[in-house]
Amino acid sequence: MLSSEQILYIQGRIARFNDQHAYKELFTGLYNYLFTFARSLVREKEAAEEIVSDVFIMVWEKRKDLERIENLKVYLYVSTRNMAFNYLEKEKRSATDSLEGVPANLTSVYLDPEQLLITADMIALIQKAISQLPPKCRMIFKLAKEDGLKYREVAEVLNISVKTVENQLAIALHKIGSTVSFDIRKAVSSSVGHHP
Repeated sequence: MLSSEQILYIQGRIARFNDQHAYKELFTGLYNYLFTFARSLVREKEAAEEIVSDVFIMVWEKRKDLERIENLKVYLYVSTRNMAFNYLEKEKRSATDSLEGVPANLTSVYLDPEQLLITADMIALIQKAISQLPPKCRMIFKLAKEDGLKYREVAEVLNISVKTVENQLAIALHKIGSTVSFDIRKAVSSSVGHHP
């Protein structure tokens, strides 16, 4: 994920200089995050690709006004959400139903195996715990912990209160912690049992 400073710099270059290289940098730096978010809402790969492409086309078309946008990252997520909801409205489907498909991809710095020495089994266990979270809770966890959005940014993207974000993250972390802790206790007790 591009840092806020990088996004601000890129945003200025696109707005002031029609910098296509900066635009490509923005696209490559955020596309996968926005695609995963869109796909979690609409469920369909092709529709999600189209939605995110449309968001980036809109950014280029409105590039002269980009500097008026205070937080471009949140703007892109909100635009993606709105286009996904428009797509679902056309298809007469509900976004809450499609939150079931939010993937749990632990590729963020928060769970870097080299830094934290987490085993492959532990990562699989954590991913399983995340996949079992309620859909809204899983979405909030993904945006905050995997995509690196601040709590207030998550709240803005999902149109909920910061308090709801905090509560849902507390629930997610508690459930993940309980699952991991239970498995560690099970592993320790079984390994102790095998050694007389």
